[in-house]
Amino acid sequence: MPQPTLGLIAGNGKFPFLFAREARSRGYRVIAAAIRGDTSFALKFSVDKLSWFRAGELKKLFTFFADEDVREAIMAGQVNPDNLFEKNVAFDEEFQGLFNAVRDRKADTIFSAIAGKLQARGIRLLDSTFLLKEYLAPKGTLTKRGPTSRELDDIEFGAAIAIDMGRLDVGQTVVVKEKAIVAVEAMEGTDRAILRGGRIAREGAVVVKMSKPGQDLRFDVPVIGPRTIRTMARARAGCIGIEAGKTILIDREQCVKLADRCGICIVAA
Repeated sequence: MPQPTLGLIAGNGKFPFLFAREARSRGYRVIAAAIRGDTSFALKFSVDKLSWFRAGELKKLFTFFADEDVREAIMAGQVNPDNLFEKNVAFDEEFQGLFNAVRDRKADTIFSAIAGKLQARGIRLLDSTFLLKEYLAPKGTLTKRGPTSRELDDIEFGAAIAIDMGRLDVGQTVVVKEKAIVAVEAMEGTDRAILRGGRIAREGAVVVKMSKPGQDLRFDVPVIGPRTIRTMARARAGCIGIEAGKTILIDREQCVKLADRCGICIVAA
C-alpha cells in the first residue's frame, strides 16, 4: 500500500514543525512548501521533501504539489502580511489574477480564494487541526497563578470585543487594561499587537485571543506558544485568555513553565 502524502504550506513559527512531526509519526509522507522570509530553514529536517517559494508564486506551488502527487494539504503558520505590500514583490499570473478578483484583501478572503484554486486542481485543503486535537487547549487555568478579579473582568470584556473583531475578519487578538482597549490585532499579527498594547498599557495588560465566529479551521486557527509568552513578558502583560478546544497550544509544558516563571496567567474558557 503506498504511503499517504500530505502537503504542508508552511509559514513561520513552530506550528509547521508540530504538524510535520505528528503527521510523520502517523505514517504520512510530508511535502512542504516553504515561504521565503517566513519558514524556518530547519523545517527541512522535519519533512520528507521541501521546496522554497516566494509569496505570490501560486503556479509554482501548484506544479510542485502536482509533481509530488499531493491531493490533500494544510496551511500551518502565519505568512508575514508585509509580503502583500513589499515594493519589489512579484506575483505570478495565478496570484495576480486571484488578487484582482477578490472583493477585499482580508485574510479569510485571500485564503478562501487560494483554497478554491487548490480544489480546482484536485488538492483539498484540510482542517489544520485534524491531526492535532490533543494539542488544543483544555478548559481551565493552565498556570499556577489564577486570574485576579480585574483580569477576569478584562477577559470577559476583551472576549466580546475579540468576537466582534473576528466577525469583521480584522484579527483574533485584543489587548485590554481595566476595560480599555489598548490594542487590536490587524495584519501585523499577535506578537506585534501585544507589544503595541504593552507600550500603551505600560504593565498589567490582559491579552485575549479568540477564534472567529464560524472559524474556518483550514486556516488562521488561533495558536499560542512560548513565543507568545515571551512577547507578553516583554510587554509586561499579566494574563492571557484563550478559547478552550479551539486554540492550539504549542509546547504546552514549556509554555506553562515559562508563564509561571514570568508570573503570567493562562486561562482557557
